[in-house]
Parts: sequence; structure tokens; C-alpha cells
Amino acid sequence: MILAEKISALRKKNGWSQEELAEKLNISRQSVSKWESGGSIPDLDKIIKLSGLFGVSTDYLLKDELEEIVYSEADEEENKDGTMKSVSLEEANTFMDLTRQVAKQIALGVSICIFSPVFLILLAGLQEYGKIGMTEDMAGGLGVCVLLGFVAVGAGILILNGMKLDRYKYMGEENITLQYGVEGIARMKKEAFANTYRICIVVGVICCIISVAPLMLSVGFGAEEFWIICCVPVMLIMIAVGVNLLVWSGTINGSFQKLLQEGDWTEENKYMQRKTSFFPGIYWTLTTALFLGIGFYNNSWKSAWIVWPVAALVFVALRRMIELIIRSKK
Repeated sequence: MILAEKISALRKKNGWSQEELAEKLNISRQSVSKWESGGSIPDLDKIIKLSGLFGVSTDYLLKDELEEIVYSEADEEENKDGTMKSVSLEEANTFMDLTRQVAKQIALGVSICIFSPVFLILLAGLQEYGKIGMTEDMAGGLGVCVLLGFVAVGAGILILNGMKLDRYKYMGEENITLQYGVEGIARMKKEAFANTYRICIVVGVICCIISVAPLMLSVGFGAEEFWIICCVPVMLIMIAVGVNLLVWSGTINGSFQKLLQEGDWTEENKYMQRKTSFFPGIYWTLTTALFLGIGFYNNSWKSAWIVWPVAALVFVALRRMIELIIRSKK
């Protein structure tokens, strides 16, 4: 059986028309028709895509002497135990491209949430030192409204873009197998992005570390308390910039790691994430409630911000404790 006959037979076996197969390969129907009539031969890139779509090996497609269907290694493994989902080359490419598209929006949403207390802190400082004609209650109320507005926008961006990736959530939760060609493409794209990723990590971490420098310098040189308060928004802005770089690059690099099941997405780490998925939502909801409670109770928003850096450190510690407990019971 020659390549043309195999393409036609596999297409019909999957119940696809020539138009449907052409759409999946992003080519014209005439191209598929020429392949099946023997008028032309697919190039190597299309052979790999056909292999991924049909779930067969490239050897089966290219070697005329192979009459019996030879499945790709990923499909063979899946057929043995039925416990792992197979990822085709087309699905992997769509996932990586979509992740790159939404990464900027996800990073923006996180940065907006970090930036949200800036106006509240500034208004509190301006009011306390008579820089604006507002009562303390007016400044606090307006500042909280602005804060909630920013949080709502940031959360909306995160939810909207997170929903776009929902169909690929299984890659971060379940054990997967890769069809022929997927691992090579994922590693190639990961390597091409590696230098950008390293630069973003370094710059992002530096921004977060030096963000406290203006505040420390203003205290060290005995600046007026008003200017010390103004340094807190500067710190939050620098942290927002640093985290933006970390989240953007980490989201894109994470798409490669999910496919390759490396780094944070090994089988063991996926198990841990399934078991601890309840924790972040509950923790940060309580943290936000604590921040608002301290601000309203003490009527001092300029000092309530300390809740966030402390909460971040406690979050890491508590999560590690929960993971250790789960590992000990596993």
C-alpha cells in the first residue's frame, strides 16, 4: 500500500472528509486530493502532522511494505493501560501558541492586583499630612473603592484568560503521553525561549529585591514621614513590574514543561498540586479579608499593607508543610 492509499484509508477510518482533513492541516482541499491521487507527496512537516493526527508512526506512512497499521509509541502506551491521555502534535502546537498569546494578559492581571493598594496608600498619606481637602473617612473610602476596582479588573483578566486554557487543564493535572514529533517540537521551542526566560527571571527577581531600597533609603536618611509613605507605592510598582516579567516568562516556559512533564509538572508534582489545589484560593481570600479588616478597624491603611509581604512568606511555609504531610501519608 502506497502513501496515497494510506492517507485516504486513514482519513476515511476517522470519518473525515477531504475538506475536514485540510482544515486540520491548515492547507487546501486540493492539496489533500493530490496526495490521495498520487499527484503530489506531503513534505516532511506534513508527514509528521499526519502521523500525529492519525496516531500512526511515520514509518507506517512512508514505507510501502508496511501493510498493517503501526501506531505511534504514545498510542501504544495509552492502549496498554488506558490511564494516560495522548497529545497530538496539532494539539500541542495549539496549546503552546495559545499560552504565548494569553501569557501577557495573565501577567497584567497579576500586576494590577499587586498595584491595587497604591492609590489607597497615597490618599491616606496625602490626607494625613493635609495635602488634599478630604476627611480621613473620605480618603479611606475612596481608596478602598479604587483598590476593589483594580482587584476586580485584575481578577477579571485572570479569569477570562484562564478560561481560554481550561480545555488544556488536563496537561497540568494528569499524566500524559506525547505522540510522535511532539517532544522534539516542545524541546526546540523551549530552547529557543530559554535565553528570554533567563533574562526575565533575573530582571524580575532584581526588581523585587531592590523594590525596598527607596523605602530603606528614605528611612535611613531621615526623610519626612510623608515621603516614607510615598516610597511604599514605589515599592509596590517595582514589585508589580518584576512579577509581571516572572509570570509572563514562567507561563510560557510552563507550557513547555507541562508537555515534557518536567520541572513543576513531573508526575509527583502533579499529584501534589491536585491534593493542594484547595489551599491558594482559601488562603488569599482570608488574606484579603484580613487586610481590609485591619484597615477598617485601625483606620490606618498606610500600615495595613504589611499584611501582603508577610502573607506571601507564610503562604510558602504553609504550603511546604501541607506537602510534607501529604508525602508522609502517601
